[in-house]
Amino acid sequence: MFTHAATLIAKTAEDGGEFHGPSIFEFFPDVLFTIAGIPVTRIHLIQFLATIALVLFLWLGTRNMRLIPGRFQSITEMGLDFVRVNIAEDLLGKKDGQRFLPILTTLFFMILFFNLTGIIPFLNLAGTAIIAVPLLLAVVSYVTFIYAGIKKSPKNFFKNALFPSGVPWPIYIIVTPIELISTFVIRPVTLTLRLLMNMMVGHLLLVLFFAATQFFLFTLGGWWSALAAGSLAFGFVFTLFELLVAVLQAYVFTILTAVYIQLAVAEEH
Repeated sequence: MFTHAATLIAKTAEDGGEFHGPSIFEFFPDVLFTIAGIPVTRIHLIQFLATIALVLFLWLGTRNMRLIPGRFQSITEMGLDFVRVNIAEDLLGKKDGQRFLPILTTLFFMILFFNLTGIIPFLNLAGTAIIAVPLLLAVVSYVTFIYAGIKKSPKNFFKNALFPSGVPWPIYIIVTPIELISTFVIRPVTLTLRLLMNMMVGHLLLVLFFAATQFFLFTLGGWWSALAAGSLAFGFVFTLFELLVAVLQAYVFTILTAVYIQLAVAEEH
């Protein structure tokens, strides 16, 4: 069946009915217009809309706080309390949790809203699906945990990070380069790539399923419409999965930042 399907698809392509699958070039859209010489693409517009939506969400949810919250205030408070209690205070304690709560809250909600644009109709592309945003957020995380470590122990932060206690001196020849790479190189790289690749792959999968649905239904037609129903069902399932990934990636990025801060302010530093 699959061999026959491939043959038919190839024949359809020869006849002019080509299947257009997702391409990496979707993440490099054409420039729509410029603002003060700065090019603006479709992804930039999506990022602007996500930022506006985030500001409105937080403003509307906190502008008229009541002792007995309404539904919208409850949702906003639930999100803010999730970051405060389950991430900041659980990992950093009350004192340090309050100190770094603003940056952790900003990271979580910004990543979440930028990720969610990937499943919103007519947007269909995550604002974090180009490297600039994940890289910027990784730099923010990187600077934050280094600042936290230096603030906590100006003299010993880099020493304890590169020369962990309890290791025989000759072993530092091996341990120190590993600690240097893992702490000061691998962390920002993995933060960037984890977020970027998850959102890119999610977009490509969704485009593949829905493009295949259109191809089977309108180009091949006939009994191939049954495959269209299958690919459409998979598209909806992966849309729900992508919603979970959007939330999970915001959580993972934020909690890893909190973990790095916690390691930086540990008493041994």
